[in-house]
Amino acid sequence: MAKPQVLILMGSDSDLPVMEKAAGVLKEMGVPYEMDISSAHRLPEKTAEYAKNARERGIEVIIAGAGMAAHLAGVIASHTTLPVIGVPLKSGALNGMDALYSTVQMPPGIPVATVAIDGAKNAAYLACSILSIKYPEIAEKLESFRERTRQSLLEKSKELNK
Repeated sequence: MAKPQVLILMGSDSDLPVMEKAAGVLKEMGVPYEMDISSAHRLPEKTAEYAKNARERGIEVIIAGAGMAAHLAGVIASHTTLPVIGVPLKSGALNGMDALYSTVQMPPGIPVATVAIDGAKNAAYLACSILSIKYPEIAEKLESFRERTRQSLLEKSKELNK
C-alpha cells in the first residue's frame, strides 16, 4: 500500500460513521490515507506525537473530527505546520454548535480550516484540493468529479423541465 498522504484522526469510535465518509472520498480520488482514534483529552500524548511526526512520515494534510468541545483539530494544529482541516461533529446537547465554534475559533498563528458540522466529505475534498497543487493527477480527478457532478445536475434539470 502507498505511503499515506492524509491522516484522518477522530476523538472517539462514535465519530467513525461520519469520518468514514472522508475515507471514502480519498479512496475514490486514489489518495492514500491513514485513519485512527486519538482523543485530544484522553490520549493527549498520542495526539501530540501524531502531529509532531506527521511530516516526517510523509503526511501532507491532516483531517481531524471531534464532537462536543472538539479541541482535537486545534491541538493537532498546535503541534504541526501541516494543513489541518477540522470536522466538527454533531453530538451532545448543542448538536455540534459547540464543536463548530471551538474548531473555527483558533488563535492567530494556529489556523484550522473548518468545514460544516459532519462535513467529512468536504474535508476530504479540501485535502485533495490542497494536494492538487503538487499532484496533477489529483487535480485531474477533482476536475473529473466536478464535471460529472455538473453533468448530473444538467440532466436532472432537463428532466425536471420536460
